[in-house]
Amino acid sequence: MIRVALVDDQALFRGGIRMLVDSQPDLEIVGEAGDGREAIAMVERTRPDIVLMDIRMPVMDGIAATAEILRTPDAPKIVMLTTFDLDEAAARAIRGGASGFMLKDADPEFLLAAIRGVHAGSSVIAAGQTRDLFAEYAQQKAPPVQFENLTSREREIFALAARGLSNSEIAAAEFLSEATVKTHISRILTKLELRDRVQLVVFAYDHGLAG
Repeated sequence: MIRVALVDDQALFRGGIRMLVDSQPDLEIVGEAGDGREAIAMVERTRPDIVLMDIRMPVMDGIAATAEILRTPDAPKIVMLTTFDLDEAAARAIRGGASGFMLKDADPEFLLAAIRGVHAGSSVIAAGQTRDLFAEYAQQKAPPVQFENLTSREREIFALAARGLSNSEIAAAEFLSEATVKTHISRILTKLELRDRVQLVVFAYDHGLAG
């Protein structure tokens, strides 16, 4: 069972998401909060796997709450909710450790797939939107020395992952097994000191490596 917490200052919105999530046999809402400060206490109390976090809220916004939650041991993965496609606040939250972002009016099927994908650790949320976001708000720094430690094969796979391709798509493009791709991705993340594939996309755009 995937434990989900929902943070948004609109009770009506929370109610709709709660009904959707609780209708799934493998998902459950374990906590709700109406602002970032409440969210911190709620997450500590309920220990969810995934937090759906609105960016703009009273008392404490989602960016500040996300940063504080992610400093705790065994922190959940956090998905930012936004009403804007290219939202600089979402970019700041992802750089701060959020696992991605999605639009609040996303299709229900997409929201459910995003929760499951993030929990599995194998998917980038809205890969196209994430790329567009960081193409707009990239910091354009020189690549760090760690990038030089990647092998030529790892650089090829890095480039494909930065474009948002899945393991199966990379495997087909590179004539590799999915297990081999997964191993390469794990090594790339370790060498670059990145947490997940979302951070890989951010890294690629911020360092001019997105092709």
